[in-house]
Amino acid sequence: MTARTYCLTASGCLIALTFLCFAWEARLAPVQPGGSWLVLKCLPLLAPLFGILHGKRYTYQWSSMLILAYVTEGIVRATTEQGQARWLAISEIALSLVFFVAAIGFVRRTARPRN
Repeated sequence: MTARTYCLTASGCLIALTFLCFAWEARLAPVQPGGSWLVLKCLPLLAPLFGILHGKRYTYQWSSMLILAYVTEGIVRATTEQGQARWLAISEIALSLVFFVAAIGFVRRTARPRN
């Protein structure tokens, strides 16, 4: 795969994960009826968005560590929630892991050769 493919994949997953997290806590299956402050969990995903969309290698490096918090949250909620919330958690895990793989792939593809 090319660096461009990894970039597009990571960008799409990050945007989808941001919308998923917001919709999940605002409407689809909030922790409390009517929504909760947990909707703010989508805000850290906005921090790397500009750098990811513009192919900044350093942003890919640090955001690959940030995304692991979402993998962890998805695993916890997939094992403790029922119904629709469980499927949303599984979707969060999938999007987070695909982002992680794409980010690592992009970093490896854009690495400068050592002399």
